[in-house]
Amino acid sequence: MARTWLHLTSSIIVCALICFNFFTVDAKDHHPRPMLLPLQLTSRNHSQQRHLDNIRRHLQQSGLSSSTPNARMRLYDDLLSNGYYTTRLWIGTPPQEFALIVDTGSTVTYVPCSSCAHCGKHQDPRFQPDLSSTYQPVKCNPSCNCDDEQKQCTYDRRYAEMSSSSGVLGEDIVSFGNESELVPQRAVFGCENRETGDLYSQRADGIMGLGRGQLSIVDQLVDKSVIGDSFSLCYGGMDVGGGAMVLGKITPPPEMVFSHSDPFRSPYYNIELKEMHVAGKRLKLPTGVFDGRHGTVLDSGTTYAYFQKDAFVAFRDAILREVHSLKRVRGPDPNYDDICFSGAGRDVSQLSKSFPEVEMVFNNGNKLLLSPENYLFRHTKLIGAYCLGIFANTESTTLLGGIVVRNTLVTYDRDNDRIGFLKTNCSELWRRVKISGAPSPAPSVSQSNDSNLEIPPASALSGSPANVLPGAWNITCILAMFPVFLGFFPCTVL
Repeated sequence: MARTWLHLTSSIIVCALICFNFFTVDAKDHHPRPMLLPLQLTSRNHSQQRHLDNIRRHLQQSGLSSSTPNARMRLYDDLLSNGYYTTRLWIGTPPQEFALIVDTGSTVTYVPCSSCAHCGKHQDPRFQPDLSSTYQPVKCNPSCNCDDEQKQCTYDRRYAEMSSSSGVLGEDIVSFGNESELVPQRAVFGCENRETGDLYSQRADGIMGLGRGQLSIVDQLVDKSVIGDSFSLCYGGMDVGGGAMVLGKITPPPEMVFSHSDPFRSPYYNIELKEMHVAGKRLKLPTGVFDGRHGTVLDSGTTYAYFQKDAFVAFRDAILREVHSLKRVRGPDPNYDDICFSGAGRDVSQLSKSFPEVEMVFNNGNKLLLSPENYLFRHTKLIGAYCLGIFANTESTTLLGGIVVRNTLVTYDRDNDRIGFLKTNCSELWRRVKISGAPSPAPSVSQSNDSNLEIPPASALSGSPANVLPGAWNITCILAMFPVFLGFFPCTVL
């Protein structure tokens, strides 16, 4: 399931007629379908508040120690099978485990509540507040919407593909796993009482909100001064999946290229995309074609990419001119006019012999190289066939989903208003992780039912502390290419 996690705020709900068309993709058939993406209506007061919050955080970050810990977390799933990537989060005492979609377009983290009247069947059991000795409801106050009894704060999120999540807000201890240097922290999250649409039918339990907003897990940790104002995502490549996430600052490698990101233009993470090159040739497009509406937005909860119509046509035609040796074929679903090719072979590492390289050029002149796996998805019915994962929209916002940043370390450096990109092998980050039987200071990742997991299950231990799940990570010699900027140290046993 692909999803543009751009929110219907209360002001947008009453202005539902102000919207524009995007396409989204159903992960089951991987084809675009029309959808409505609401405009984000931002009041002057809200913009001023964001500006004040930004100044406060900058001052707060200036006093942080350079040794501030971060949370290193594994990613699971993949775009083709699921349409999203998930991570594991543990809530409560003792901890209850959840598989959450990592979503830079969402500002609330939420999981199904045991009292939910309309929640689907997901990967893990629902959260049971009564079983957590550290759970506390967020009491009704002037800064939140309240339930019918005026006792507890509530949340309500409605998404562009017409799914929704609503429930109450609670506070509890959140744990990030055993690779994390960051100890468990208290955080506010949503306990769902109702979910609809794709949220109801998806396998993942819920959402981990990484966007800009007071309820965002990133904002909460930054406001506590326990991490730096930054986080990084690294999505695994085609046919591999998985990857890594870091909450907190990392030291960017010298090869990382950055684009400015304007936090006041919209609540979404944007970059300044100036032009695109295909096979070394610049697409002939009007100036500012990638700068409409919200600009160029990165959304980790969206599967594919969506260009303004003229940009899409130019990109499509440029690709077609470069693939003379391939045969055009129908897409997986005859109801859609996908642009697909056969004859490239099954080996993803050899796709560059059949498909051209693409460059994204930022306003500052920096360039990000896209390999074929960053704009293609594998045909689900023909071996050795691939389809364009770039689609057209009828409006001017450019939306870049997970496909564009596969095998790319993306650093959301909020403290410096920039987003960095580094091409790398994201799946390799965790391949040398081993498990020992020793107890751990934080919950370990369990097997669940994920076919992409490469690590054997931990053996259960009895007598673990209240906030500890059995099993521990023994990290040995994690790829020497990453020790500095991810905080890893080669041949170190944790």
